[in-house]
Amino acid sequence: MAGAISHALNTHGEVSLAQLKNLTEGKAPILDWAIGWLTREGKVVIIPKKRSFNIRLK
Repeated sequence: MAGAISHALNTHGEVSLAQLKNLTEGKAPILDWAIGWLTREGKVVIIPKKRSFNIRLK
């Protein structure tokens, strides 16, 4: 799942969490775990928005 997330972000740039779920066909909680792992490893940045989050590669 982490590879699919990295590929989607590399292709599409900054995306919302909902867009990322659609692009990767990820299911919670696995998608959430993968995002957390990539964040902890310093690979992605989570950007808070008013009602959601955007995610991009670091």
